[in-house]
Amino acid sequence: MLLHTIGHTIGSLTWKDSPDPAVAKVVQGMINQHFEFMGRSATIAMFYSGYGFILICVLLFVVALLWVLSNHASNQPLTKQVALLLFLFLLALAIIEYICFFVLPGALSLLAAISTGIALIKINKLNYAL
Repeated sequence: MLLHTIGHTIGSLTWKDSPDPAVAKVVQGMINQHFEFMGRSATIAMFYSGYGFILICVLLFVVALLWVLSNHASNQPLTKQVALLLFLFLLALAIIEYICFFVLPGALSLLAAISTGIALIKINKLNYAL
């Protein structure tokens, strides 16, 4: 997920730089076309960039949460619940990324979901053995 976050950050910072003239024209329209939204002047580019930056924060939170959980006692019920929620979140993220974006981010999120799922299975086996 850290690799995913790095890639997303690079994409978020460089999305306005398009070598394709047709795409550059669309990007310029997103940047230059202002409209009133909730009492302020906004552009679609502002929203697009904002969502990208918000997702960087979410991805960093997921990285930190996975890191903390990897060192946490697996026999605590909260650990299993958080791991299950993370597994479902990562699986949903992988599906949406594959459908709406491209293969690499979907594959990275799927890999994280599979890893979290394997950890869940190991946690459950360990708890049954005790």
